[in-house]
Amino acid sequence: MTAAGVSPLRTVAISVSESPDVVALGLSNEHLRGAACEIAMHLLAGGAGLAYGGDLRPGGFTKLLFELLYRYRRRAGASAGACITNYLAWPFHIKMDADTLDGTVASLRGHARLELMGQDGGLMSVDERRKIRPREPDDREWSEGLTAMRRVMCQETDARVVLGGKVDGYKGRMPGIAEEVLLSLELRRPVFLIGGFGGCAKDITETMGLADVWAGSRSAWPGRDLLEGFAAVDLRNGLSPEENMTLARSQYLNQIVALMMRGLSRLHKK
Repeated sequence: MTAAGVSPLRTVAISVSESPDVVALGLSNEHLRGAACEIAMHLLAGGAGLAYGGDLRPGGFTKLLFELLYRYRRRAGASAGACITNYLAWPFHIKMDADTLDGTVASLRGHARLELMGQDGGLMSVDERRKIRPREPDDREWSEGLTAMRRVMCQETDARVVLGGKVDGYKGRMPGIAEEVLLSLELRRPVFLIGGFGGCAKDITETMGLADVWAGSRSAWPGRDLLEGFAAVDLRNGLSPEENMTLARSQYLNQIVALMMRGLSRLHKK
């Protein structure tokens, strides 16, 4: 399955973070990172833009995606128009001093677009941000700022791919991947749920009836009950319920990529 059917105007959000279950599932976080890279590379090759709503810490998934884009452009040529947009929520960047902020902007120039979000989700310029003294955000700022950023990102993207995800130690009102999926479903955006690598994504596939409950299944985390009213038909991703069940359970990258690209191709044809 190739990426030929993907619209070059489509922007796909990627929801991915470390999974607490990879070892129990016979995998490692390197498998998860490899899967995220493979998925992102196929989307880029199909002409899709990528969007991610993460911080910029060393070794994080944001940096991984930027490095992937750099390698893709070197291979595809300087004319490759693929782009990654990173939505940086208020509580992430309000901690940065001016030098750190300027360095971050400079490091991304030519490789990715950085969107600084205000507390209410509005866009901020770098000049506006420089006028605000850096500080540690409080719990309310974390919750409201992250939700606002995720809502804007959902509104500005055409589909979402989901895998892994922490279910504890998170900031905000619920695990980040859960909130991103919930907002996408509420806004009727296509969602591709990949639960084979565990974590929050696997929990969501169980909650939506796409996968059986397994021995390592967790008790409810905040917000999980809000997903109970959704089913495979609400994913609106171009795949049949049976195909979505396969995608929800698979650990095979070739199969995962083929299903994802098949769904995007069907959506494009519509």
